[in-house]
Formats: sequence, C-alpha cells, structure tokens
Amino acid sequence: MLGKLNNTEIEEVLHNQILGRIGCSANDVTYIVPTSYAYEGNYIYAHSKNGKKLDIMRENLKVCFEVEAFSHMADWKTVIVWGRFEEITDALERKNALQILHRRHLPLIPSETVKLSQYWPFTPGDINSIGGTVYRIAIEEKTGRFENIEEDNAASGTIEITNTTLAYSNR
Repeated sequence: MLGKLNNTEIEEVLHNQILGRIGCSANDVTYIVPTSYAYEGNYIYAHSKNGKKLDIMRENLKVCFEVEAFSHMADWKTVIVWGRFEEITDALERKNALQILHRRHLPLIPSETVKLSQYWPFTPGDINSIGGTVYRIAIEEKTGRFENIEEDNAASGTIEITNTTLAYSNR
C-alpha cells in the first residue's frame, strides 16, 4: 500500500531519525548532502564545519530537507520539509540549539561529524566553545509518503513469504 503520512506520522519520522539530507541550490549549482540533525518545535537543528553546503545556503536561504525511515524496499516512510536556512549566531540561541543537538539519541558508534566536540557524549562546561556553524531550518511546509506491503497483504489476504533466497545463474 502506498499512501500519504498524516501529521502525527510525519512528526514521528522527524523525531525518531537522526540523519537527513539537505537540498540547496544557488548560482546554477544544486547540492544534496547528508547531515545529522535534531528536530524540535518547527525547526531542524544542525551543526557543520564551513564548506560548500553552508556557502550555498547562505547564498539562497530556501532549502529542502528529506528524512526516511526504511526497513526494506516495500516498507518505508519518507518526509520532505521545505524551509529557510537560519544561521544561529546569537550566543543564547546558539547555546539552546547546541543543547538540543546534545540531547539527541545517537547510535553507540557515531561518526566523527555527529560528535559536536572532543568531550562528546558529554557537554563541555561552556557549550558555546564548540566550534563550527550552528544553524536551523525554519519549517514552512512538510509532507510525507509511505509504502507498506504488509498492509496490502493483510487487506488482500495474501501470504507473505520471508527468508527466501533466490539465485541467478548466468551459464
């Protein structure tokens, strides 16, 4: 079954994932890049070192953000968010954003880009001493879609075969 996610399901996907993809475009260059994030209120929060992504978003504040919850090709949810890039420079707002990012539930073995500081997973005494750029995407619109073959099977009475291995031989 293919369908649209309702608002509650969209919120669940945004809250439960930690990796999304930012789409941004400026000066005839379109760029899509994965980033770890935290979702709170009407914002996607993220942290980054300077580079192409930030250069493009500073040039054109309109961005797109995609998140997915994926079990397999017939069981997935995806959310698309459109919004505006906002670089957070005010010390109090930056501190709040970094605290939101520190509260994320991360995997036991995170990538270097997820660790906000050398003290990770602990918060340094002065959280604003964490380098890099802190930013958020102010959400203007969001939508979501899903596919779930098990709902199709339940509705049609079809039996799903699992753990089957198919082999192909090119003799």
